[in-house]
Amino acid sequence: MGKSHAYRNLKICSKDCLCLFVCPTGATDNETGQIDFEKCIGCGACAKACPARAITMVPNKMPKQQPKNQVVISELFKIVNSKIEQNKILKSLLKENKEDSRLLKSLIHSNKVMVEDIIREAGYMLPQSKNTHQFLEDIKANGDETSKKIAQTLLDKIEINE
Repeated sequence: MGKSHAYRNLKICSKDCLCLFVCPTGATDNETGQIDFEKCIGCGACAKACPARAITMVPNKMPKQQPKNQVVISELFKIVNSKIEQNKILKSLLKENKEDSRLLKSLIHSNKVMVEDIIREAGYMLPQSKNTHQFLEDIKANGDETSKKIAQTLLDKIEINE
């Protein structure tokens, strides 16, 4: 196994591309489009061949999370909280104004995506971070049965690396 493995983004994949056929080890399933991480050698042939750029190479071992000073964390949460407040306003406008519902729904979705991206890109919720493990522990303690199982599976697979 190489230093990385292929990951396929289902949201942007068209599933009919040659990228699933170029794998030298047969790690890609042509029927479902799934990538078998056990077979993947990390050569990147599928990622290079993907016209939709739906396949990216992900490192097998994540780098340590960089420490954040309190000013960065404070500013991060100011931005996130402003997006959450904007969504509250947009949702109230959506209830009152049905004619512009598509625009308002688009803005709500856009804010959600921005919040997720800000937190992820800032490294606050990296898979190997203590924050993520605490989040998964909370789901395991308070979620429904399916969520608890998923959280436990992730906790078993992702080691804390900070």
